Amino acid sequence: MPALKATDFFCEIVWLGCVLDRNESLLATPMDEMELTFSGPLREDHGGLTRPSCSRVITQYPRGTEIRNVRQLTIVSAEEIEEIAEALELEQLDPALLGANMVVKGIPDFTAVPPSSRLQAESGATVTIDMENQPCNLVTREIGLKHEGEGKAFRAKAAGKRGVTAWVEREGTLRRGDQLRLHIPDQRPWPHGS
Repeated sequence: MPALKATDFFCEIVWLGCVLDRNESLLATPMDEMELTFSGPLREDHGGLTRPSCSRVITQYPRGTEIRNVRQLTIVSAEEIEEIAEALELEQLDPALLGANMVVKGIPDFTAVPPSSRLQAESGATVTIDMENQPCNLVTREIGLKHEGEGKAFRAKAAGKRGVTAWVEREGTLRRGDQLRLHIPDQRPWPHGS
């Protein structure tokens, strides 16, 4: 019996990007296609099979502990980026400032898609959603450099709309315009969560 259910939800890739050197800048470089390997997108500085632990998992590991890298990509939705821009009173918000790897359009309330869901291209290339991406200080800095005074407001205005982190389950190439189908875990919500 399959553990994942194919849904009738599809999204279109409307933007792709790559963070080349996060120590220099979280600003993503736009691209037309992205080659996915088991280590993540080629040239992506967040890639790798493992990574040093960070504040996301500080309650499990001391900072810098080598752990499996399930944060190879950041995926955000065009609809939620528009909502963040509106809340910041900006005409538009460039996904490159968010350090995004992929912007998709067409799945409602995208940031709340269940962990362990898959986004699969017709080619078979597949990414697995790990968890909601939290607003971060590095993005705050990038937005502040581009839109003076708006960086500090970003964390509050982007809460619950920052997209998800993901890792590559099946290698392949993704291109702008590709359609991805959402597959979700076949399980009931855990009733004891907060």
